[in-house]
Amino acid sequence: MHDGEESSSVTEEIVIRKRRKGIYILPNLFTLAALFGGFYAIVMAVNERFDQAAIGVFAAMVLDSLDGRVARMTNTQSAFGEQMDSLSDMVSFGAAPALISYIWALKGLGRWGWLAAFVYCSCAALRLARFNVNTAVVDKRYFQGLPSPAAAALIAGFLWLMTESGFKGRDTLWGISIPWITFALALYSGLTMVTNVPFYSFKDVGMKRSVPFVVIVLIALGIAVINIDPPTVVFGLFVLYGLSGYVLYGWRKAKGQQTSVISTSTDEPDERGLHK
Repeated sequence: MHDGEESSSVTEEIVIRKRRKGIYILPNLFTLAALFGGFYAIVMAVNERFDQAAIGVFAAMVLDSLDGRVARMTNTQSAFGEQMDSLSDMVSFGAAPALISYIWALKGLGRWGWLAAFVYCSCAALRLARFNVNTAVVDKRYFQGLPSPAAAALIAGFLWLMTESGFKGRDTLWGISIPWITFALALYSGLTMVTNVPFYSFKDVGMKRSVPFVVIVLIALGIAVINIDPPTVVFGLFVLYGLSGYVLYGWRKAKGQQTSVISTSTDEPDERGLHK
């Protein structure tokens, strides 16, 4: 009996130790910081400081790109971190851009305005959910649809550019109402997130590989160009990226190549018909 009791206590101790497994701090600190960037953007938009709101979204983008890399570098990946990252992305790149664009310009369109904001927000949620379940079957070199940070950058970049240029959400640009431009941009970025159009992910770019000296020079020139007029250059870059997927899709279609980035069929969600 004594041996049985001792064995039972050892088993209970092992179970208790497993339950006390903690959460990795470093990568989740970056995720929380990215979440704060999205929350900060919403608060700034409510206070009508739209330039700061846009900067909050871009800060969240930078921090979001770091948390996964930090986790891999420190070997601290976890299921908790993956779920936390998705929830943070939903706030920073889903809810925040939708609310910012609505408060800034879309409010003036009445029902059409909140419809566009909701379409964007719901598409961001759908895109993130699909990304989570398709991680194992998607070609790592490409994203299936426009990634949510890039979609958020289109919204925030346009707002930042207009604000820095002295335009307000109710003004007109080249004879077109800014609220309707924002409406079109919200629908484009939102719906593009849930398409099957391939967007290059840059995940196959090796940061540890040696590169020619000219590459470093080009990077320095790129930083200098961005510094000349950050709102214009940053928004222009994301516009080009937001169109690049359709260019790649058309090029593959014309060459008769597979346009879908799904490499294997899955049961959830239903991916039938995406391999054509």
